[in-house]
Amino acid sequence: MRYKEYDRQKAIQYAEKWALGRNPQYYNFDMVGGDCTSFVSQVLHAGGAVMNYSQYGWYYKSGYDKSPSWSGVEYFYKFIVNNKSIGPYGKEVEIEKISKGDVIQLSFGENTFHHSLMVVNTVGNVNKTKDIFVATHTENSYNRRLSTYTYDKIRFIKIEGIYI
Repeated sequence: MRYKEYDRQKAIQYAEKWALGRNPQYYNFDMVGGDCTSFVSQVLHAGGAVMNYSQYGWYYKSGYDKSPSWSGVEYFYKFIVNNKSIGPYGKEVEIEKISKGDVIQLSFGENTFHHSLMVVNTVGNVNKTKDIFVATHTENSYNRRLSTYTYDKIRFIKIEGIYI
């Protein structure tokens, strides 16, 4: 399997441009469960992630022709951390390993995660007392402090690269 680097700078540039609006090339999922994970997928794609058109892959053709992992929080997680084929891949890590271009997911109760956020900045050595800044859709935000969210559980996903 060939590999290429994830372009974090291009990913963050996309997040800055589209966090507070919608790219007309993509369907807005706000009214059907939320647009947060689709936004994160768009950011990864802008950072060079190639789409995986397999049955259980990660891809977007239209709002009606996309993989569940493109816009579904849990499906996205399962694809990214288990991917051994074409497309982006990563792993769940501790907060200290998070950097720009990585993904955070929040749970607001129960046993499932409900919200995906893109890390756009970190201040100092990231730990539980330092700030992480995020961008997201559904509740449109750019450069919002992670510490302003109330949640039950959190997970950090390090994007390690892209299989091509």
